[in-house]
Amino acid sequence: MVRYLALGDSYTVGEGVEPEESLPVRLAALLLLQGFAIGNPEIVARTGWTTRELGAGIDRMDLRGPFDLVSVLVGVNDQYRGGGVEEYRTRFRSLLRRAVSLAGGEAGRVVVLSIPDWGATPFAEGRDRARIAAEIDRFNEANRRETDGAGARYVDVTVVSRRAASAGSGSMTAPDGLHPSGAVYAEWARLVLPHALTALGTI
Repeated sequence: MVRYLALGDSYTVGEGVEPEESLPVRLAALLLLQGFAIGNPEIVARTGWTTRELGAGIDRMDLRGPFDLVSVLVGVNDQYRGGGVEEYRTRFRSLLRRAVSLAGGEAGRVVVLSIPDWGATPFAEGRDRARIAAEIDRFNEANRRETDGAGARYVDVTVVSRRAASAGSGSMTAPDGLHPSGAVYAEWARLVLPHALTALGTI
């Protein structure tokens, strides 16, 4: 039985959509279709969590590894609250080490997703979208470098988030105008799937 652990914030929870539409549940469903015996994802994530809060959330959980697959998506709230990139990089690096440990020391079984650009959503109307995008890009440069250095896998969903949010369709965002719709999470899951299949290829 494949064990999948999803670490993150609102983008992992699936804020604003039904649980079965969330990224972890959709990915697990795709893996099931690929023939993997996989249980419900174990999710450690809350809307609003920063890297610091995710770390504290992991501390509170009795997580018993190893997990066959671990996904990490965190950082948007660090940026939203005005945190610095270097502070984020340090905390992300620590979280990534913990994720690898939870994956039994196998960095290749850890998949990191880039931070989506909330500045492209209707929620950000009237804000400095260019500044938000530039900051998101700097945060993503940091998490990508850390991911590459650790030997984990990286999936860029930021481009998709910008394209979907700028499409002008209500079907691309949740009712709050900020978080992705189920259709967007489905696209993210399809992007993650090849990396997850490679990660699970050694099982």
